[in-house]
Amino acid sequence: MSEHTYKFNVKMTCTGCSGAIDRVLKKTEGVNEYDISLEKQEVLVKGTIPYDDLHAKIAKTGKQILSGETVA
Repeated sequence: MSEHTYKFNVKMTCTGCSGAIDRVLKKTEGVNEYDISLEKQEVLVKGTIPYDDLHAKIAKTGKQILSGETVA
């Protein structure tokens, strides 16, 4: 399976919000690396996980996903 880069704009108001996403992503199979920016309200993820599966994982944290796209 090939690696993709995904970008999600996620509504995060504090480090607790970004921490919840961090906890989910670090134990998600198919995620190779990620960067969470509270300042930019952005989550960048590289991995082999399908987009829809990743979207569902982030949504399960209860954080509102404003938009998402496959970058590469």
